[in-house]
Amino acid sequence: MKPRLLQHGRLPEQTETRLAEHYDVHPFWAETDPAGYLAQHGGEFVAMTARAATGVDGKTLAALPNLRVISSFGVGLDKLDLDTARARGIAVGYTPDVLNDCVADIAFALLMDVARQVSAADRFVRRGAWPKGPYPLTTRVSGKRLGIVGMGRIGRVIAKRSSGFDMEVRYYGRNPQEGLDYGFEPSLEALAEWADFLVVATSGGPATRHLISASVLRALGPQGYLINIARGTVVDEAALVDALTHKQIAGAGLDVFENEPQVPEALFALDNVVLLPHVASGTHETRAAMANLVFENLQSFFATGAVVKSAV
Repeated sequence: MKPRLLQHGRLPEQTETRLAEHYDVHPFWAETDPAGYLAQHGGEFVAMTARAATGVDGKTLAALPNLRVISSFGVGLDKLDLDTARARGIAVGYTPDVLNDCVADIAFALLMDVARQVSAADRFVRRGAWPKGPYPLTTRVSGKRLGIVGMGRIGRVIAKRSSGFDMEVRYYGRNPQEGLDYGFEPSLEALAEWADFLVVATSGGPATRHLISASVLRALGPQGYLINIARGTVVDEAALVDALTHKQIAGAGLDVFENEPQVPEALFALDNVVLLPHVASGTHETRAAMANLVFENLQSFFATGAVVKSAV
């Protein structure tokens, strides 16, 4: 018999087809009464797929007493109850590494856009403003100082990208990392004060909630730019809106928000912010690689007892 698998959230069509070939899949995302369904059938499932954006909470895990493995589509773990999974011996697979390049690309796309005002200048041309006068001067990127909050897999790729722009790099994290030539800054406020561009690439969750606070934004100052490709919860969004509205910082490039897909309306009218709908990993190539790893994590678990990329 095929292992019984609970599919929590849609996956790429090709992946859903592959899963159906190897597992007895139930589309949990289609249930109108999820809690009622699990109360009756939760004990049937030994495997589960999930998405980082929705995760799996403790209440759901409690309704799945025989669950042995979760394979998550994404790298974010802040919405997965890892403590419960670890305590119960549930293997948790996720999809790191395969999205590093595309997320780093978007970080630099946002950085370039907000500094050189590509999107704002595009709007300037489209509304017919150019014949009335030239576009204002913008900010150079090459040779500037780049501060990275979180020097993990993605942070390192962002730092690598910066070498093409002759940027000086420093980073902030829990501890300095061996083997890096970049400067470590133990104070986040000090890093923000030093940096021309502050890129947030740390993990989400309670430990980093509002890490980028009003005081950090004040330290970044009216010549500094904030780029966030991590999680919306890492930034105090109300403080950021205030800083942008009153030009306490020069600008921001944002791919993530606190209450997605809701975005503060106050940002819509501002030309010093670039807004993306959480698409940093959203390329055909990367999403295909992520989907393949979701499948491979499951296959590996049932063949060897261990996932390929473990989060616990």
